[in-house]
Amino acid sequence: MSSPEGSTVTFWRSQIEVRPGAVLRFARKLQAQIARGRPFDCLITGDAQVRRLNREFRGKDFATDVLSFPAGDIQAGVRKTGDKKRSPVLPRAGDIAISLPRARAQAKRLGHSTEQEIRILILHGLLHLLGQDHESDDGRMARAEKRWRARLGLPAGLIERVLP
Repeated sequence: MSSPEGSTVTFWRSQIEVRPGAVLRFARKLQAQIARGRPFDCLITGDAQVRRLNREFRGKDFATDVLSFPAGDIQAGVRKTGDKKRSPVLPRAGDIAISLPRARAQAKRLGHSTEQEIRILILHGLLHLLGQDHESDDGRMARAEKRWRARLGLPAGLIERVLP
């Protein structure tokens, strides 16, 4: 569940090669710039948990690097603030799960840090949360991901890695 401040990033276990605060700031930057303020939650965990989620929700019995679970088409609600005024509550974009072992291996193979790889995976997952699908959109998601990677100073993204 998102915090009152916005998107969250939860590490299943403490990781020394990744700065949790920096990853959280990156997620909140994506929330503001790409998700139009809609918060999302990201779990960074192990292969076993990602495999379980993939099997349970997608019927695919294997671990993958990133999974996205859109919250759906939820109408914005309202919440009460301390002075009894009502302010809009943006609907959540959804949830992202990332396999840290896969992120670590991909980062090593591609010559950048695990933290950079996690940022790439969060961006990719967020684009899926927002309804983009590189398997069926004639390259629209690939172009969006490439554009955002350039703006954010990130190395090659997932889609670009598999294109000829």
